[in-house]
Amino acid sequence: MLYSKELMEANYLTRHPRIKDAFQFGIFILLVAIGTILINAFVFRSFSVLGPSMESTMYTGDRLIVNRIPVTMAQLKNQPYTPERGQIIVFKNPRYVAGEPDEYIVKRVIAFAGERVTVKDGVVTVYNAAHTDGFRPDDATKGPGSPTSGEVDMTVPDGTLFVCGDHRQGNYSYDSRSGLGTIPLFDVIGPVSARIWPLTSITFY
Repeated sequence: MLYSKELMEANYLTRHPRIKDAFQFGIFILLVAIGTILINAFVFRSFSVLGPSMESTMYTGDRLIVNRIPVTMAQLKNQPYTPERGQIIVFKNPRYVAGEPDEYIVKRVIAFAGERVTVKDGVVTVYNAAHTDGFRPDDATKGPGSPTSGEVDMTVPDGTLFVCGDHRQGNYSYDSRSGLGTIPLFDVIGPVSARIWPLTSITFY
């Protein structure tokens, strides 16, 4: 009788171990989901490359890890995140149309707000206060192909970036030269920190 009394006084989950197990499993799944959302929002995200615009630096099917921490830190300071020149970044396509595959795009940072960018005779040149005669950003970066197609002469608007793919001949890269326009800083997801697939091409940036 003592055992039966203790059993009657036990809580519902103790008297129904299968329901208890299911409840605990549900809590575990919920915590994993919340953790995944927080990691994607504030720590890192993963993206796959689609298309030839970043060849020969990256190829279709490459899996990238994007570092969200610099963006998160800037947001905590109530400041826009600004990547470094020459960095490869992923950003939300400011011209994205629902249903299209290119919601997120990977490109290389070329110029910042207030800088003049020209593309002439296949060469990209950037002019700013420190380089009034202009400089070629590609000279300091491995990866971009040459020559660069198109004719450009513009000043980058406030709060935006001028970006290009690394495959710059013809129409292989849809970027700031070829109709995409400049990229608002608030659309930047973060800099690419690593390529983790394929395993034979793991690279850290």
